[in-house]
Amino acid sequence: MKTELNMTGIEAWMAANVDGFKGPIRVERFSGGQSNPTFRVSTTDKEFVLRARPTGDLFRSAHRVDREYRVLKALHNTAVPVPRVHAYCDVAEIIGAAFYVMDYVEGTIFWDQLMPNETALDRARHFDSMNATIAAIHSIDVRAVGLEGFGHPGNYLSRQIQRFTEQYRSSRSERIPELDHLIDWLPNHLPPERPACVIHGDFKVDNLVFDGSTHRVAAVLDWELSTLGDPLADFSYHAMAWYLEPTLFRGFAGAETSASGIPALTDYVAAYERRTRPIPCEHWKFYIVFSMFRLASILHGISQRAHAGTAADTDAALVGKQSAPVAARAWQLANIEGSLL
Repeated sequence: MKTELNMTGIEAWMAANVDGFKGPIRVERFSGGQSNPTFRVSTTDKEFVLRARPTGDLFRSAHRVDREYRVLKALHNTAVPVPRVHAYCDVAEIIGAAFYVMDYVEGTIFWDQLMPNETALDRARHFDSMNATIAAIHSIDVRAVGLEGFGHPGNYLSRQIQRFTEQYRSSRSERIPELDHLIDWLPNHLPPERPACVIHGDFKVDNLVFDGSTHRVAAVLDWELSTLGDPLADFSYHAMAWYLEPTLFRGFAGAETSASGIPALTDYVAAYERRTRPIPCEHWKFYIVFSMFRLASILHGISQRAHAGTAADTDAALVGKQSAPVAARAWQLANIEGSLL
């Protein structure tokens, strides 16, 4: 990504591709996030968001803003709240990378999953809306929205394990013994394959915009890891926060009480089941361990990008260091008897 954005180029491109656009523009980079550089583009009467692919030495399948654009466009006018997208640009000369432009959605983003300063009642409403939103994603009719070719058919879990294994082993960052153990453990504990659906891939509270008055999810952001896959892999990735302490990558283990408004995991799972389909308890441990393995691998990749100087956020090195403790927690859970649910 260029240090100085080509303001004239962006403005000319938006004038040609975004309905109703009127310059001049002001551009400000958003803080937070570890992946694709994201900018707020302001005009005199409207706010937009420009989301771009980073530059540098990247994994071939990573940072696919074209896929983000496609899924956001497909989910417009469905039960899943997403920003309206306007256009996608693959002409790298404009800003140095591919990008797309969408509407800016006003609301609150909680960078702390504990949602400090919220009342218990409002916190409970937020969690219920999160539950309803991920259930809505997993209930999308793939063919009806034109996403039947959005992912490879079959073997989602084994392909994910292979992908993150190769990514980890190809990196130049330090080795993590627990990740090596998980790479051996996961293929030997694969559950039966479930029918594929649209999955978000990174569904957590800081990728959601909440409406300040209704306390409902107003928009789901950051779809770069979305595909067609196992809904329980997606839901367990969201639910692993119940197994991680607040000091360990935005978890809230031990904080869920009726007084806090954060539901117990069993209640949260039951609400998801009512909205979708039953969860086989005997396979739940695999999904939680798999989700933590995936998170640890992603964090390991962030650490490598921080070392290479291509990370999108200045805190990337600190975030990447959480890879080892997350992997250790996953390996600990893998060796516990029972389903964890």
